[in-house]
Amino acid sequence: MSRFRVIPRAETRLTRQQMYDIIRAPVITEKATAASEHNQVIFRVPLAATKREVKAAVEGLFEVKVNAVNTIRVEGKTKRFRGRIGRRSDYKKAIVTLAEGSRIDVTTGI
Repeated sequence: MSRFRVIPRAETRLTRQQMYDIIRAPVITEKATAASEHNQVIFRVPLAATKREVKAAVEGLFEVKVNAVNTIRVEGKTKRFRGRIGRRSDYKKAIVTLAEGSRIDVTTGI
């Protein structure tokens, strides 16, 4: 008998509105399209979103099973416009790996 107790992970519960706030938009690029061949979908999410929240939101909105979530924080670029220096906003991308047999069509709405 082990002297350590196994504590199950708390399930993240989100309202429908919170799910829509977390999943901002799908990323539709050449690289994202190539990732769809490996059962992956890429979404733009808030900077403060966690992997557990993204997983709960995708499973709740699209009714699919998620195997893994990887996140990438993208730093905004410094750009010039008419001689003035500006900066684009930072954002976060979530690469969601779906279970075998699950599928999300990002070209249609939810």
